Amino acid sequence: MKVYALVGPSGTGKSHKASMVARDMGITHLIDDGLLISSNRVVAGTSAKKEQTKLASVRHALFTNENHRKDVIRAIKIKKVESILILGTSDRMVKNIGEKLNLPEIERTIYIQDIADEDEIKLALSNRKDKGKHVIPVPTFEIKKDFSGYLLDPLHVFRKKGRNKYVSEGSKTIVRPTFSYLGSYTISNNTLFQIARYSASKIEGFESISRFRVINKEGGISIEMFVVVNYSYTIINTLREIQKAIADSLEKLTALHLESLDITVRSIVINGETYP
Repeated sequence: MKVYALVGPSGTGKSHKASMVARDMGITHLIDDGLLISSNRVVAGTSAKKEQTKLASVRHALFTNENHRKDVIRAIKIKKVESILILGTSDRMVKNIGEKLNLPEIERTIYIQDIADEDEIKLALSNRKDKGKHVIPVPTFEIKKDFSGYLLDPLHVFRKKGRNKYVSEGSKTIVRPTFSYLGSYTISNNTLFQIARYSASKIEGFESISRFRVINKEGGISIEMFVVVNYSYTIINTLREIQKAIADSLEKLTALHLESLDITVRSIVINGETYP
């Protein structure tokens, strides 16, 4: 099986562009927001847009529910899927989804800025931020039974091909899930620090965090941190494990896009004594 990924921050138009990417690359199936999709039809799974909160939606999209995960894995085996495109907000997210679904390693990653111009991305972000609109890349009749009570807007997309000639990109659906009406939420830097410290505490060789700085960026956040580690363990391995543990926890628990996580060893512990 050939596995590909389409990566971009939330609301930048990935689901809108996914069908075009799949068609141009000859990819038969999509994984998007908890759904396995083929030829504009839902093959297996349920949409993360049904969840009541954004955090629950992110966990659903990451296939944290065992029954949901097994349902999609079973469908992939039965359908003998030859190629698949995973949509996600970061390289780490699509990698995690691939691992959860027992898929081979990702062969190629396409980034939203490679297939959409700046104006398209700005429009998509505006529709998401100001109007709460989310796109699901299947026709409305495919998911209507699962979205009773939601506002569903059918959308048929055409692409220009030559002068005065357009070809169909297929039908999509615009939904406005419950969590889009719940207002915005903020996560304090102290909360991020607590998550990071708790995640790192499980790693052998970690002692403490001496400095923790969050840098807010347009597409997400970056974190710089100083740590104290134990010299009895291989320091480079300890740092890699700390980095992975923190990144995985922040992505799962906060839905924030983590652009980078830089860790510097500020001090080491040798035989119970701390040295700078």
